[in-house]
Amino acid sequence: MSFTHEKIETNNWLMIALILVVISVGGLVEIVPLFFQRSTTEPVPGLKPYTPLQLVGRDIYLREGCYNCHSQMIRPLQAETLRYGHYSVAGEFVYDHPFQWGSKRTGPDLQRVGGRYSDEWHRIHLNNPRDLVPESNMPAYPWLSENQLDAASVAASMRAMRRLGVPYSDADIAQAPQAVGGHSELDAVIAYLQVLGTAVK
Repeated sequence: MSFTHEKIETNNWLMIALILVVISVGGLVEIVPLFFQRSTTEPVPGLKPYTPLQLVGRDIYLREGCYNCHSQMIRPLQAETLRYGHYSVAGEFVYDHPFQWGSKRTGPDLQRVGGRYSDEWHRIHLNNPRDLVPESNMPAYPWLSENQLDAASVAASMRAMRRLGVPYSDADIAQAPQAVGGHSELDAVIAYLQVLGTAVK
């Protein structure tokens, strides 16, 4: 059987098989070497695992779909670094499962938002963004301040993260419910936002 263009393009199954071979080889060549580069598998100096409150805040960030409008990856282009700060590096995300790079930017990139605004600014902004940015099309999240955190579930989240390689100790996990007790979901999201990108100066 000769592999002419006509044979390949008129045989659906052959076309699918060849596409899968090309994608597999390309994926192996591009992705596998990254697992052996230290810059992509080791944390940047100063990077710490999320505290229990930050980890719960990240879970709420995911639950509310914030990643649908906000990326967390600054590309190494002058326009991006001038607006957002230092470009993102792989070592910042070794404790993120899954990472929140994204590509959609209805709202600004959040990778360097940590410490840029006060807690009170975030509190007002999340309750009603138009109180601070009149032209904002971001939805309001007033229920976050009303919902108290479930302290019992944070230990399970930390154990799951530990299985994925985040270095939480037994003591960290045991103290987690106390660390989040009495806090609202709003407190947790703010704690998460305030740590984003702070490991790279």
